[in-house]
Amino acid sequence: MPSALPPSASPPSTSPPSLNPFRVLVRHRNFRIFWTGQTLSLIGTWMQQMAIGWLALELSDSAFLVGLVASVGSLPILLFSFYGGVLADRHDKLRLVTIAQSLLLVEATLLWWFTWSGHMTVEWLVALAFFAGCVSAIEIPSRQALIIELVGRDELHEAIALNSSGFNLARIVGPAVGAVVISSLGLAWCFGLNALSYLTVLGGLLLIRLPAFRPPTHATAPWEGIRQLFTYMRTTPVVAMLMRMVVVYSVLGVPYLTLMPVVARDVLHTEAGGYGLLLSCVGLGGLAGALFLAAAAPRVRRGRLLLLSAYTHPVLLLAFSLARSEWLAGGILLFAGFTMIVNSALSNGLLQSIVPNEMRGRLMSAYSFVVVGLSQVLGSFLAGSVARAIGADWAIGIGAGLMLVYAVTVLARRREIRAL
Repeated sequence: MPSALPPSASPPSTSPPSLNPFRVLVRHRNFRIFWTGQTLSLIGTWMQQMAIGWLALELSDSAFLVGLVASVGSLPILLFSFYGGVLADRHDKLRLVTIAQSLLLVEATLLWWFTWSGHMTVEWLVALAFFAGCVSAIEIPSRQALIIELVGRDELHEAIALNSSGFNLARIVGPAVGAVVISSLGLAWCFGLNALSYLTVLGGLLLIRLPAFRPPTHATAPWEGIRQLFTYMRTTPVVAMLMRMVVVYSVLGVPYLTLMPVVARDVLHTEAGGYGLLLSCVGLGGLAGALFLAAAAPRVRRGRLLLLSAYTHPVLLLAFSLARSEWLAGGILLFAGFTMIVNSALSNGLLQSIVPNEMRGRLMSAYSFVVVGLSQVLGSFLAGSVARAIGADWAIGIGAGLMLVYAVTVLARRREIRAL
């Protein structure tokens, strides 16, 4: 990994930090290019995510199979993400991300063609989701570990928060555009427009300029590198504590997004437009949370804020599981999106600020293993099974209740969290 900061990384200022949440974009050219391309592409990704959930429901009419499609798409991340982290620590991360984004363009194009031509089946949907998961197992840890090379360590928390703001801006715009596209052009064109959106991120990646990559001089076998990661996580108490919290909140808290199409249709009795509105509410709240963090990160006690989000997020999910009005559910999701992003962005930023540079890709592979892989394969599968038996609202409510018990009985006793 290059030891020098990128040319665009300015030295830290001694004056009080500005409250402008976009100051990292102003100071760092490489991150500005990266953020712009990623955000535009993510709009297409959220259109595709919405369309896949709705398409799975149309093809199968089963809440269980909606969860299964999400689980299969994340299964490769469970299988290969640790190896992806080893690759990220030993190879040029910018090149790895560029190759992976090109392959995801191919996947989106195939989704469009199969749906547009009328040949899409549940089997094809599962196969293409599995392919995208294989690519993401390498792309996610590489992309996460790339951020510090774009901005430097001093502004890492702000950059991660701002990166989350782009993700949530896309979550607002993507489903709203997707609902219009579905009603006017059909599901297939959500995939087609997503394929076109990958051109923006690929163009941005080609414009980024970083110091020449220097591979590690003493590379061990991949399995040895993975063993080193587990030893580091086990023997570093703060990292172990943060990772345990990420596991609980990902497995029990994230699957409410997977079950959203079922809640929209069967609990709130709305159509694709209402489903898009609910996802947009989550995104709007998440955007507000990310911008709040980007502006306030240098001024707040991150550990205390992490605890506050850990308490309030499950309470909001419990309230959402009880909502029977589309507008009430949307209002609750605004705040749930805020607390979800504050919790996840703080966890990510704290982990990256602690880990040594030579292990960052591997730690981010463990993070993606949990947040993307375990939450979907285990969390969504379990939530889909419970939803099939007793309803999607009960599945969300039970998960939220267990999260709240964990926060009150475990996190509240960990004084070292408040010291972060």
